[in-house]
Amino acid sequence: MADTRAPVHRTSTEDHVGRVRVDAAIDNLLTNFPPATTDPVTFLRAQFDAGLAYVWFPEGYGGLGEPIDLQAYVDDRLEAAGAPPSGRVTNAIAAGQGAASILAYGTEDQKRRYLRPLFTAELLGCQLYSEPGAGSDLASLATRAVRDGDAWIVNGQKVWTSGAHRADIAILLARTDPNVPKHAGLTQFVLDMHAPGVEVRPLRQMTGNAQFNEVFLTDVRIPDSERLGPVGAGWSVSQHLLVYERYNMGRVPARGQGAIAKVVAAWKARSDHSSPHARSLRAELMRHWVDAEVLRLLQMRAASLRARGSSGPEGSLGKLATSVVNRRLAEWAPNLLGPAGVLIEGYQPAPEDRTAPILERNSGSLPMGCVASPSIAIAGGTDEIQRNIIGDRVLGLPREPAVDRDIPWSQTLRN
Repeated sequence: MADTRAPVHRTSTEDHVGRVRVDAAIDNLLTNFPPATTDPVTFLRAQFDAGLAYVWFPEGYGGLGEPIDLQAYVDDRLEAAGAPPSGRVTNAIAAGQGAASILAYGTEDQKRRYLRPLFTAELLGCQLYSEPGAGSDLASLATRAVRDGDAWIVNGQKVWTSGAHRADIAILLARTDPNVPKHAGLTQFVLDMHAPGVEVRPLRQMTGNAQFNEVFLTDVRIPDSERLGPVGAGWSVSQHLLVYERYNMGRVPARGQGAIAKVVAAWKARSDHSSPHARSLRAELMRHWVDAEVLRLLQMRAASLRARGSSGPEGSLGKLATSVVNRRLAEWAPNLLGPAGVLIEGYQPAPEDRTAPILERNSGSLPMGCVASPSIAIAGGTDEIQRNIIGDRVLGLPREPAVDRDIPWSQTLRN
């Protein structure tokens, strides 16, 4: 298994050499492929080949084997030069945690076929994990994959799948052995979303858009060559992916930037700043600003730990804090607008754009952000799951009782 983490315990000299190496690669890329005159896909392919797609990946796989924190430096320099956004921006699920899992567990053929097009967004992906009866308890999932020669026949249903309606491939977790305990009988695959038997039904949300989907799998045939990791090791593979998912959040904003900046702008646009009501709103605004700053510092700490190769529970801490802080802010922010805070521009679905980041399609006005806010506590693992992880792995609290532990999945009670 390839190690996708950044090198640890580097000296200042090694850090300097790494920065010089990265600078040279950036200079060469911009010289040979000027963003202003180069087709976006051609530029992104060249960026991958130069090792600047995922600088912490090994050479030959889109990286240079350098610390992960150098990626932000790379992205800033390329953005300033006018480079196009990569799949890590427009399809973060696939080009983020999906690519990391393919690097760690995929065959050489899978790495060759998937890593570069995921980064260039020529290939879009999604993650088929949650099911109607297996959300918080993912290991109890019922989607079955049955071996048929050199292929697997898959039947089941997934739900709350972000971006499935525009995906070309999916990371699929399915049950391959029902006669062992639930965690032991799972296997992960790369699924062709255009294969016969795959049906996607968008779930329209309160915002009018449909970033989540139901996916029905009926006698879908997956070649064994598309298995990701050993048979029965799907839980371990999925945990690797979920660790990267909790890290795979937006860049740490500067102080006062990000979501809080839009709310501060709404405060400044008010005509009333001095009435008792306005002063009360200002006090609440400052509380949210402090929360946003604490969150920013927590994200910086998590990024620092990740740069040193840590992939522990700080991902869950950051994910939970991001969810709680941003949801509270989104639900409160319309108060700054007065009566206009209850007005919505409309509920017509936004036009589909394969190059637009999924989670940015619902962004916009403060009222619409409020309507979209419940999804923050669900996407990427619910707040309740993050609290369980923190209680178990950080605080050392007793685990929740599990009556189905060490019992074959086929003998457990299910919804």
